[in-house]
Amino acid sequence: MARYTGPKSKIARKFGEPIYGTDKYLDKRNYPPGQHGLEKKRRKQSEYGTQLKEKQKAKYTYGLLERQFANLFKKAQKSKGVTGEVLIQLLEQRLDNVVFRLGIAPTRPAARQLVSHCHIVVNGNVVNIPSYHVKVGDIIGVREKSKAMEVILNSVAGANRSKFNWLEWDSTSMSGKFMSIPAREDIPENIKEQLIVELYSK
Repeated sequence: MARYTGPKSKIARKFGEPIYGTDKYLDKRNYPPGQHGLEKKRRKQSEYGTQLKEKQKAKYTYGLLERQFANLFKKAQKSKGVTGEVLIQLLEQRLDNVVFRLGIAPTRPAARQLVSHCHIVVNGNVVNIPSYHVKVGDIIGVREKSKAMEVILNSVAGANRSKFNWLEWDSTSMSGKFMSIPAREDIPENIKEQLIVELYSK
């Protein structure tokens, strides 16, 4: 399966949440897309369907493919701590997500593109792998020759980083420090990770 590049409002309506940010179409039509959208909303969903929907929501939110997500879940299972919480923390430690959280890019897809096109450095070295695992103490910034890019300047100027206490931003150098692994309660995404754990446990 290729990465989803279709209408984002359609996916937001499927889950009934603005997973890609503010969405005026979701506000108007808060029910699944398609001819029988309202019927789907009224229909009772099975336990498996609920668990699968939660996994799909996490995949679309963080922009992962099925195999990537499964591999990350296996890594979470082998780690110390509660599997579901560790999974969300691992997703938060992806480089494209950190770039998005720091406000260098307005969305995760935009952050992924900046990373892939070599505009982002980690500890002074260019890293072009969106799934790169950021560690505590790493400095994530904009490559020197990319600091004048309009898309980056606009995003940095309008960013709200105050709610992410595990990140520290330096506007002078246009870089941020990954201070600590975030606690689950500090991560704003509305994902019920326990349902994902139950799905993979079957």
